[in-house]
Amino acid sequence: EVQLVESGGGLVQAGGSLRLSCAASGFTFADYAVGWFRQAPGKEREAVSCINSSDFSTYCPDSVRGRFTASSDSAKNTVYLQMNNLKPEDTAVYICAAGTYYSDTLYFRAEYWGQGTQVTVSS
Repeated sequence: EVQLVESGGGLVQAGGSLRLSCAASGFTFADYAVGWFRQAPGKEREAVSCINSSDFSTYCPDSVRGRFTASSDSAKNTVYLQMNNLKPEDTAVYICAAGTYYSDTLYFRAEYWGQGTQVTVSS
């Protein structure tokens, strides 16, 4: 059974930090690309996979660039999202997804989704 379980969300004041975790199981971690997404109230889901790779620059919006950093630990089958200097507009459900990344077209096809973890940033 494929599972992606997010954790680390919660309530934080503006300017604070959180580190989200996504624990993967049920599939070969190394065979998939894993990224972070968020969905805020009244808004559509957007990618926030801010990694140090030009291929994924399109998945890191300007609104979070420089504040969010995604990373992974293959030994633990876990990906992380470090979020610093949080703002109220960062309030959203944060979700990790595993899928296939096509480097030729810079396209990420999500195949598995977690249930998400709520991040709420107060003013």
